[in-house]
Amino acid sequence: MSLAKIPLSKSRRVGSTLYLSGELGFDADGTIPDGIEAQTRNCLDRITATLASEGMDLGNVVSCTCYLTDKADFAAFNTVYASYFSDPLPVRTTVVADLVIDARLEITVIAEA
Repeated sequence: MSLAKIPLSKSRRVGSTLYLSGELGFDADGTIPDGIEAQTRNCLDRITATLASEGMDLGNVVSCTCYLTDKADFAAFNTVYASYFSDPLPVRTTVVADLVIDARLEITVIAEA
């Protein structure tokens, strides 16, 4: 499935709130690396870049919804995730589910300016 054909906006600002569509852990060349750690770093780096394009950073994130395809990845995912955020931490929900794209995780965030 081509991501270019999915009908969505990468982000949308409503007032001072920025909503980001689910982000995957692609490498710069469009491939998805093996391993939850690399995918988590890529995913959070892509989220950081989208936030920066809107004049925000991870400190503006108030809520994250994280989707993992394997609960065995939770500890490794959580270690990388924790290295990106500082207090006050965003609220978070983590769900184990199948994803439409063949990736190990997807993260969506809500940020407040």
